[in-house]
Amino acid sequence: MERPEPDAVSDDAMDSFLEKFQSQPYRGGFHEDQWEEEFEKIPLFMKKAPSEIDPQENPDLACLQSIIFDEERSPEEQARTFKDEGNDYFKEKDYKKAVISYTEGLKKKCADPDLNAVLYSNRAAAQYYLGNFRSALNDVTAARKLKPCHLKAIVRGALCHLELKNYVEAVNWCDEGLQIDATEKKLLEMRAKADKLKVMVAVRGKLFWKAKIKSRELNRGI
Repeated sequence: MERPEPDAVSDDAMDSFLEKFQSQPYRGGFHEDQWEEEFEKIPLFMKKAPSEIDPQENPDLACLQSIIFDEERSPEEQARTFKDEGNDYFKEKDYKKAVISYTEGLKKKCADPDLNAVLYSNRAAAQYYLGNFRSALNDVTAARKLKPCHLKAIVRGALCHLELKNYVEAVNWCDEGLQIDATEKKLLEMRAKADKLKVMVAVRGKLFWKAKIKSRELNRGI
């Protein structure tokens, strides 16, 4: 079965970046007459760290400082940072690292249910691409406990049920999502597909049992 894409994050930003990178010359190299000054801006080569760090002038040093003092940031801020990191990995199709980042975000146990729901839902999307459909289903279920009307979580849950051949459950999830948005294209398409497969499985089941009963009757006649 061809897997539909459960768009956790859009690839448009990454595509735009690559197009821009190909069409413009690289300007991030050192200048020959200022290389010593520019080296001083790299944390590894600094002879003396500045007393105050300006993120604009020393972004690498500011990043290191934020890691060192990470515990001073609120759980919500830390969780949001891991969410953004996970989204970046997802864009790069590095789904294993995306799962790790979203998991680290959830470990912060922040008090924002919407943020936690997004972390669960996005981790589900990464797990889906790794083929871990049951883990993905557990995550979207957790997301819906926090936010019952989370449409993306419902879409991803329906996708997981389709992959696991739980066609009745897939139809149910689609119906629940369509109560929130009756025009959601993915849900409409999945519902039609799941309903068709559900009927096919039921027909095959009936034919199987009819054949089995007939076989028993023939055996008794012998």
